Amino acid sequence: MKQLKITKFPALDYAGNEAFNTLSTNLSFAGASVKKIMITSCHASEGKSYLSMNLMRTLAQRGMKVALVDADLRRSVVNAQYGLQFEDGRNDDKGLSHFLAGMVGMEEVIYQTDIPGALMVPVGRDVPNPLALLSNHHFKDLLDALAQRVDYVLVDAAPVGVVIDAAEIAKSCDGTLIAVQYNDVRRQELLDVKQQIEQTGCPILGTVLNQVDYDNYMGRKYYKSYSKYGKYGYYRKYYKRSHEAEKK
Repeated sequence: MKQLKITKFPALDYAGNEAFNTLSTNLSFAGASVKKIMITSCHASEGKSYLSMNLMRTLAQRGMKVALVDADLRRSVVNAQYGLQFEDGRNDDKGLSHFLAGMVGMEEVIYQTDIPGALMVPVGRDVPNPLALLSNHHFKDLLDALAQRVDYVLVDAAPVGVVIDAAEIAKSCDGTLIAVQYNDVRRQELLDVKQQIEQTGCPILGTVLNQVDYDNYMGRKYYKSYSKYGKYGYYRKYYKRSHEAEKK
């Protein structure tokens, strides 16, 4: 299997580890049939890729096998933000778009990362027709094949409130997590996203409130938020400087 290094992956602090450990535990409550999980948001820059990458790492560190598929064919930032480095030292190689376009076989786009237990399918190159590629049967075939190998398949999708891609991706997934930026998304916007995803038949597993300013948030409230079955997870505004431009 081809190898892939993630060269820019800051460690989480204590609160971050607790948040992602709680989130990964709560995923197990969804049942064994929930393996393919789409991660999206209402808008760009809400932290969906941050959520996807850190959840992948946390699940792998807890001994589970996990695969992350970067399916944001419109505006992925994962390669640049996390410093993906391929075997030959390049920062780009064959990825999801190449496979969906029929240019390479499935095994050519599945990489073993330097995180034990974590596989990754990078986005590939920019394409003019993302929706057409995501709509063909190859995408579902890829997710199904990965689900046979790992415990969880995480799919980083484009924001629901921006383009229709995520709704198409949801049709091939067992559940959805929605990243929501604190004090940024209006209730009606979130309800609209919820309705759009539910129309695909893909259950919503919960939301993850992101970029919370814990300087103004009591620790008691932070831990209390996790007592609510885990439907809502909160993680801190980590690495604000490095993620301000991304957070999507």
